[in-house]
Amino acid sequence: MPKHQPPNAHRSTNQNQGHAPETVVRLVVPPRPHDQPNQPTTLLGRLQSCKPKMNKDNLLLLLTVMGVVAGIVLGSLLRFANLDSTAIHLIQYPGELLMRMLKMMVLPLIISSLISGLAQLDAKESGKMGSWALLYYFSTTMIAAIIGIIMVLTIQPGANSDRPTIAKGEEKEVSTLDAILDLIRNVFPDNLVQACFRNDETVYKHVPNPNYDASINGSMATMRVRSLVLKDGMNVLGLITFSIGFGIILGAMGPEGQVMTNFFFVLNEIIMRLVKLVIWYSPIGIMCLISGKILEVANIADTARMLGMYMVTVLCGLAVHAIIVLPGIYFLVTRKNPWTFFRGMLQAWVMALGTASSAATLPITFRCLEENNGIDKRVTRFVLPVGATVNMDGTALYEAVAAIFIAQLNRMELTIGQVITVSLTATAASIGAASVPSAGLVTMLLVLTSVGLPTSDVTYIIAVDWLL
Repeated sequence: MPKHQPPNAHRSTNQNQGHAPETVVRLVVPPRPHDQPNQPTTLLGRLQSCKPKMNKDNLLLLLTVMGVVAGIVLGSLLRFANLDSTAIHLIQYPGELLMRMLKMMVLPLIISSLISGLAQLDAKESGKMGSWALLYYFSTTMIAAIIGIIMVLTIQPGANSDRPTIAKGEEKEVSTLDAILDLIRNVFPDNLVQACFRNDETVYKHVPNPNYDASINGSMATMRVRSLVLKDGMNVLGLITFSIGFGIILGAMGPEGQVMTNFFFVLNEIIMRLVKLVIWYSPIGIMCLISGKILEVANIADTARMLGMYMVTVLCGLAVHAIIVLPGIYFLVTRKNPWTFFRGMLQAWVMALGTASSAATLPITFRCLEENNGIDKRVTRFVLPVGATVNMDGTALYEAVAAIFIAQLNRMELTIGQVITVSLTATAASIGAASVPSAGLVTMLLVLTSVGLPTSDVTYIIAVDWLL
């Protein structure tokens, strides 16, 4: 039997009298790069060939970045015009339209992506992926809260700062137990349609005490009663729970459920094509949003003087988490260059900067991961909707810093136990925070209550909440 020959070889055999067959192997040498046609030979030509092409994706990213820069410049210049509230509202109006268009896509996108993604996986794959995703979400959120605590205890932005001269709001009664129960209660909504625009919240009301007796010392005319009310806002946790269960059961049905699987798959594709149209409007919307926010700040100089170190502390913590921790985790798990992956996410990052909403950024994140980074759609459709609701690293870091900053303003020394309580409560509160702008201010009350700080002091940081 003849031996196996290299693929790039030509064999010729000559039969000579009285000799064994002779084999001649001729190796075909591939042409060198400079010998190939249509290749530049000069240094200038090679440099020009390395220049990125201006395709639609690069053009959109460039326009979005220009929108951010233009918004900052325009807002700074218009401050000298002393515009009234009506003019500022009109400047923000195009940005408001962008937010409304993006939020319009969130509900059908969450439901269709989760159901279509899980229907294409078996129960074992779904369980494994979900376990790793939740482990990652909770771990990074806790790490973010710890980074925030380390930063605020090291820099101590409130130790040498004067208390801002801002009118305090009224105290609001917040119970940690009720917040946890509300979180679990919203995971299982009693009305799926109502969950699309309402969620449950526990409040306390003062009602007349039927047993009040003025002749008895200590008898109170009113009494506190726990009451469950509906507040505006999408119950994303409940919708995610229903969609996960629906998708897993649909996948287990096999061919019987293929029609329904195709329906949600097509619905998801339709929403993503609508997103592609909306994002071309995003540079204008982001510019108007940023300009309006800058114009709304009453006095930038006073705000920077009173809350400058607080802003530096939060931004340093976010930088450590985004530049060191998350890329480090990505490299340790995949052994790949994290910056190559993050470059494909630039469009989503700029959108998040302009809209300050993970829910509004969710459609753009889908597009970046699937088209720019080539992630399997079955993975993105399950991981992203859950992550946009549960994985609030920035909120956890921000709330931990804010709570200890307010304690420093009140000249209150926190014990080790209270610091640990802040980290745990900030992590839990961030999970329950809505993925909308300034949602962290609501859950901030829970963190302040856990360590006995006045909830009215949250008004000190409202002026810079939109930026952080």
